Amino acid sequence: MDDIITAMDVVRKFNISYQTLNHYTNFGLLNAIRKRGSGNKRFYKALEVESNLNKIDDLKGKGYPLKIIAKILNNNHQM
Repeated sequence: MDDIITAMDVVRKFNISYQTLNHYTNFGLLNAIRKRGSGNKRFYKALEVESNLNKIDDLKGKGYPLKIIAKILNNNHQM
């Protein structure tokens, strides 16, 4: 089972800034989960975050813009 972690856990565990996490989430690169009764807190699947961040870093290193990376990640999730 995939561990569910908070946004702050993502920041700490994967050493990214909160602004980067928000940007990636708003851009559709990372999928946030809202839990009932948790207010406005966002949660993430740890394994999915790790996988997506690795793919994002790899594709950014190859020169792809975030808009294209989002399309690639979203197409892979639909398969």
